[in-house]
Amino acid sequence: MTAFALSPSRLAANALVTVGAAVIFVPLVLTVYLSVFDETIIVFPPQGYTLAWYARILPEFGGALRTSGLTALGAATISLAVGIPAGIGLSRYRFRGRRAAVTLLLAPLTIPGVAIGLGIFVLAVLIEERTEWALSGSVWLMVAAHVLITLPWVVRLCLASLANHDRAAEEAAASLGATPLMVIWRVTLPAMRGGIVAGALFAFIVSFENLEMTLFLTAPGLTTLPIAVLSYLQYHIDPLIAAIAVAQIVLVGGALVLLDRQVRISRVAV
Repeated sequence: MTAFALSPSRLAANALVTVGAAVIFVPLVLTVYLSVFDETIIVFPPQGYTLAWYARILPEFGGALRTSGLTALGAATISLAVGIPAGIGLSRYRFRGRRAAVTLLLAPLTIPGVAIGLGIFVLAVLIEERTEWALSGSVWLMVAAHVLITLPWVVRLCLASLANHDRAAEEAAASLGATPLMVIWRVTLPAMRGGIVAGALFAFIVSFENLEMTLFLTAPGLTTLPIAVLSYLQYHIDPLIAAIAVAQIVLVGGALVLLDRQVRISRVAV
């Protein structure tokens, strides 16, 4: 009997794990449940169930969804173009100012998004006053702003993917006559594949779901999905928002599972 008895510390750990799992999964289950209510106002119990709310996502939020998708795609692409070379350089070379460069690239992770958004908006207004360039309320400004919060993820994951990679293969390729660019293309980048894919995915999600910073960067005709959802909730309390949340959970979860099977992003996204 005593051989199978759990110690108080083990019982406490199991209880904490159970509570943590409940905190994570109970809201998800309730969101899925709310998304099929056949009610224009959320009431319990519902009179029936329907999937019609999912059909209303594109008609109601198609424009905002397109803006969020294009912005996230642009921010992720630029972040990869800058973050991959930065990750290789910071991981493989020691130079004066390296620590400052790492701090600068990762600094946006420590700054509240509201402060970044407000600072970018004020800077855009100052530039407009001096140059008459139409920056505020443009998609280019939004993409540039989102790069600030997506680039640190790409750099961090690229560094993580190279942390345990043995440089012997690179040195062997160089000793056999491969040029530095060929070594990077044939040896280094394949070793970074998991970090690159994970960085691209995280950058896209972080940009697509950003709310607090984007509040300062939207304009009439340029609204992202999180802002549109927030505006919708000011006047409606129906299951449509729950349907949007479920659709995003399914798409992101499916992408994570598929990519993890292909490149094992779970090894570097920790």
